[in-house]
Parts: sequence; C-alpha cells; structure tokens
Amino acid sequence: MAGVDIFALLIIAAGYLIGSIPFGYLIPKIWNIDVRHYGSGNIGATNVFRTLGPLLGIFVFILDIAKGTLAIYLAQQTMDAPLVIVLTGLAALLGHMHSVFLKFKGGRGAATGLGVLLGVAPDIFLGALILVVLIILITRYVSVASMIVPILVAAAFFALKRPLPYSLASVLFAILIIIRHIPNIKRLLEKSEPRIGGKSA
Repeated sequence: MAGVDIFALLIIAAGYLIGSIPFGYLIPKIWNIDVRHYGSGNIGATNVFRTLGPLLGIFVFILDIAKGTLAIYLAQQTMDAPLVIVLTGLAALLGHMHSVFLKFKGGRGAATGLGVLLGVAPDIFLGALILVVLIILITRYVSVASMIVPILVAAAFFALKRPLPYSLASVLFAILIIIRHIPNIKRLLEKSEPRIGGKSA
C-alpha cells in the first residue's frame, strides 16, 4: 500500500511539473521577448495574443490546454483511482498558476483547466469551449469567459451526475481560477480591462 501511495504522489508531482512548463514565457523568448514586461504582465495565452499576435497566442493556448490533458492522461494510464486523477489535474493547474520554473508565479489557469476538463470529460469540454468562444465574441473580454465558464462547467458536472470526486474538483477549479482573476475583476469594475482587439492595459 505504501508503494502505491508513493507512486501516486510521484504521478501527482509529475502533473505539477507538466503544468509548470511556462509556454507563455518560453514561446515569446524565442523572439527574445519577456511577455511579463508587456500588457498585463501575465504569461497566459491572452497576453501573448495581445503582445505577439493571434497565431502565437492561439499556439500558446493550445499548448496550455495540452498540459492539463497530458497530466490527466498520465494519471489515467497509470492509476485506476479517481482521487489520484483529480489531484493530478489539480496539481497541473497549480503548476500553471505557480510555476516552479518562474519562482512560483504563473498564469490564470483557464486554458490548463480546460485541458484537465478535456481529459476527464470530453463532452463537457466541447460545450465549455463553445461557450468560451461565444462569450469572447459577445463581450470581447477573455477574462469574463475565463470566469463564467468554470462556474457553468461545475454546474454541468453536478447536473449530469458525474463522479463525485470530479464534480467537487470542478467547484475547486472554478474557485481557484476566479481567485486568480481578481486583478481582472478590479479592472472590469474600473472599466480598464482590455478587450480583444482593443488596447492593452
């Protein structure tokens, strides 16, 4: 049993390291640009989008999604334990938010959260992705979509009666992502939050 527990901890730790890979920092560095010195100063795909354009922004978005999915896939292939799978996904999210490679700083977590969702519930992921696109098209605020969709995802887990560990985790994910968006909430209230296609703040 102890061996299994140690192996589970190793899988969870691997999930954290996967989530910690700061693609939003590394990709711009190819052009010798530290994205933390531009726009919102965040390493997320949205700031890369604003700083280096849609192509690289979308590329980073896909890579950040892939981190979450890869962490879940690793756990699913090695452990038949929903709790370990959930904790590995949570570790990946926390890795993105608090990367060991960036002195425990990082992004907001929305894209990596979507990646975790893709790994555990592809059907809900598809609906969530559609909602993200629609909300951004309507409001032109990525942050609004990033906060609203996790709440709707959590509601979907309970409404569809998915396994309790996943449903409870979806609530925790939503809370963590919203907390990371507190600076965006303040800017929204001050009407200084940049819109997609608008000027950076």
